[in-house]
Amino acid sequence: MSDNWIVGLLENALSGWNSKLAEIWTLLTQTPETFKGGDIWRVITGVNNALVGIGYGLLVLFFAIGIFQSAASFRDFQRPEFALRHFIRFIIAKVAVGSCMELMTAIFNICGGIINTVMGGMGSSISTAATLPTEIVTAIESLGLLESIPLWLVSFLGSLVITVLSFVLLLTVYGRFFRLYLFTALAPLPLASFAGEGTSASGKQFIKSYIGVCMEGAVVVLACIIYSAFLSSSTPAADATLGAATMVWQYVGQMVFNMLILTGLVRGSDRIIKEMFGL
Repeated sequence: MSDNWIVGLLENALSGWNSKLAEIWTLLTQTPETFKGGDIWRVITGVNNALVGIGYGLLVLFFAIGIFQSAASFRDFQRPEFALRHFIRFIIAKVAVGSCMELMTAIFNICGGIINTVMGGMGSSISTAATLPTEIVTAIESLGLLESIPLWLVSFLGSLVITVLSFVLLLTVYGRFFRLYLFTALAPLPLASFAGEGTSASGKQFIKSYIGVCMEGAVVVLACIIYSAFLSSSTPAADATLGAATMVWQYVGQMVFNMLILTGLVRGSDRIIKEMFGL
């Protein structure tokens, strides 16, 4: 690392950004069971087990509501096909509530398989890290004290923006993990709605929303790969024909622009998944 404090400021910001991207990549390869040593998962499992009993109570309530809503008259209760249809729905809902942890884990594993396939096919490009070009380092180190004052402002603002974006990026990925935990912990309650014909839409929406949260990881992976492809193609590039201040400003501006695109894609991954799959 250079002894120049302006270069050091920019390199520290880029190093922090690269470390956050590496941490995000690690998070995307983890499962909720292994995240943070599994301590959070054990708490979520305990909450889920406690809510299964409440889910069974709601199951009976939704079942009764479904029967009375779908029956046009008392004669409907005497028809075997009417009773059989609702009995099958009740059994399926009971299995879903009783095995909700296995159901949620199976959905996550399926979506995780898609994410791992994307990583396996294109994941090598994520190794590219953002670094400060040698031309910029040389230009900055050749400046005097007065000439470096404008660069101090540019480097400070650029470093601040890069640091903020890196934390926003990391918080978004952590937020996805916590949403997975929330869905899993509360799963028995919305799944109980499958017992009623008129209330089953709530259960379907819950499953679709959970699939959307799981698939957000694929969007994050692809966004990181596209960003890394930009870096590997020398984008942004330093223009050595420009003055030092202009060259640094142009480079930092292009770099921040690429980071903004990546952060925007990651932040909007839920909306992108909803648009793709109609969830």
